[in-house]
Amino acid sequence: MQNEEPDAPARPAMDEDTIAFAGRVFQYARLGHHAELAELLSMGLPPNLRNDKGDTLLMLAAYHGHVETVGALMAHEADPEIANDRGQTPLAAAAFKGAMPVVLALLDGGAAIDGAGPDGRTALMTAAMFNRVEMVEALLARGADPARRDASGHTAETAARAMSAPDTPDVLARAAAAKADR
Repeated sequence: MQNEEPDAPARPAMDEDTIAFAGRVFQYARLGHHAELAELLSMGLPPNLRNDKGDTLLMLAAYHGHVETVGALMAHEADPEIANDRGQTPLAAAAFKGAMPVVLALLDGGAAIDGAGPDGRTALMTAAMFNRVEMVEALLARGADPARRDASGHTAETAARAMSAPDTPDVLARAAAAKADR
């Protein structure tokens, strides 16, 4: 295997057993096998291991709605701010999937309420776009900024309106007005 960069150090080739082990570890996160992951983490498995798409174990657990697995990873210091190659954070992934228990576990574990990848899209924006009223209200109650803008200049309210979300734009408009009155 040749290096893509001429001055990059040579990377050791991985054997089939190592590749199979890595695949199993990422599958544990995807399927919510928290006990197996916790055991491996306690043996020294890096909690911020990433796959070929930049997904961490925490991202996979969050995206698939596995709150106990998220908790195990957070207890072993998994970083909730690592965005994948698409720029999505675990909190935004949980908001996208509508996984309220995971959103709350990530926030309780220290995820930044307005954390975002390079596109600037927060969990509040994602929840708003998919008309997740309960989640929008919970994020606002935890301090999410309704006036924050993504890289395109959209707020959660304008993003929700662009997606024709029926309920969240009004919730966000009221939150923004209340914040402006303070």
